[in-house]
Amino acid sequence: MKEKILTIVSTILLFVPWTILPLRSFDWALKSPVAEIMISCYAVFMILGGMFTVFLYVRAKVQNNWMKVCLVINCLYAVGGACALGMMVTQK
Repeated sequence: MKEKILTIVSTILLFVPWTILPLRSFDWALKSPVAEIMISCYAVFMILGGMFTVFLYVRAKVQNNWMKVCLVINCLYAVGGACALGMMVTQK
């Protein structure tokens, strides 16, 4: 039961970063301070989501097939979030 709940949490973490797309359709989300803050928050969330999924896979031993898929996708999100933060830091 614990493994199923943790897998569901990891699955939810797959879809949260995609919520930035509807938010970015508003004019206020494209202006400088709001856009930077929003992208930074999403990038940090993606990095933490990737670390959480790695923790579940390694420490909690949740190693079913769907968790492997979540692990790969959330790690890709984490790398993308780290790149986004890196680009924001080096730009300033």
